[in-house]
Amino acid sequence: MNDAGAPLTFLREDERMFQSAAYEFAAKEIGPYVREMDREGIFKKDLLAQFFKQGYMGIGIPEAYGGVGGSFFMSVLAIESFARVDASASVIIDVQNTLVSNALLRWGKEEQKRAYLPLLATDTVGAYALSEPQSGSDAFGLETRARAEGGDYVLNGRKLWITNANEAGLFIVFATVNRELGYRGITAFLIERGTPGFSVGKKEDKLGIRASSTCELLLEDCRIPQASVLGEVGNGYKVAIETLNEGRIGIGAQMAGIARGALDHAVRYARERPQFGKAIADFQAIQFQLARLATDVEAARLMTYNAARLKDAGQPFVQEAAMAKYFCSTVAERVASEAVEVFGGYGFTKDYPVEKYLRDAKIGSIYEGTSFMQLQTIARMILGNR
Repeated sequence: MNDAGAPLTFLREDERMFQSAAYEFAAKEIGPYVREMDREGIFKKDLLAQFFKQGYMGIGIPEAYGGVGGSFFMSVLAIESFARVDASASVIIDVQNTLVSNALLRWGKEEQKRAYLPLLATDTVGAYALSEPQSGSDAFGLETRARAEGGDYVLNGRKLWITNANEAGLFIVFATVNRELGYRGITAFLIERGTPGFSVGKKEDKLGIRASSTCELLLEDCRIPQASVLGEVGNGYKVAIETLNEGRIGIGAQMAGIARGALDHAVRYARERPQFGKAIADFQAIQFQLARLATDVEAARLMTYNAARLKDAGQPFVQEAAMAKYFCSTVAERVASEAVEVFGGYGFTKDYPVEKYLRDAKIGSIYEGTSFMQLQTIARMILGNR
């Protein structure tokens, strides 16, 4: 395994170089501020500016729109590399690349792409607003309404648990134009920050990924033009499902990165920590524990890479994406938990880094589809009920 943690036979040379550069950037530029940002629950604006400058916020955006013009797989490599250092930083580039930009590229009209993709590539954070207080796993039981009025739509409702909301300048908001139509009434809208009737509400005080903002959104007679519809009216369910299927690969990469980061710290500590006259890494019990964890981490990463490769190749990937998200979330929690055990009592304190990896790992089994929802998807597909 090389320094970037990938088998040399699986990545092309340019991909290995990109992955190494992303990790080095994260370690050097983000690493010194991880504890401070976690403690304060605020992400440094200066770091966001660097993310844009280095191209990490526009990896998949074509060069014609000011982006890097990279593959989905490159986004996955960056997400994983950032998560090795700080999951909160990883979440920011994940939502930007796998959800917001991805949805615009796939469903946006050319005028929308010209208007928003250059902004997302250079200085504007995006957010993806689907969840509501009563709409979690039942993602399409939306209460937020959009009624046509003249040449506009007027939106009313409340969104909850919206990642990047504090920093975002552009939001993809899902609302229903007709509740009686069920999922066929759901529509996606592009809403800019500062639009009258649209506001960012309470910021959640979270267990993990604390520096990543998670907020509620309030829509009170928020009037937007019909040109703000992303895709077609009533087609929002398709926008959401297909985008989230791709986004789950990003969550897999986040969790694989968290697991790798926790393992990195456990291995270093095991080499340094003396007990009974020698390093604890010299004890077979610790050796076997680390070997099992390393095997789990490698399996998680390869599952994620496989799903990303399939997506880039235009091949079916929904089952593989669900498997990657489920498995990587499980591995991240287990590896981070056992890393705490390797550190012993020190691991249970905030003076050492591994407790944060454990807190950050928990969200993987919850957001962008719970682990139970992933299992349901996997079961449905392997049983042929697609």
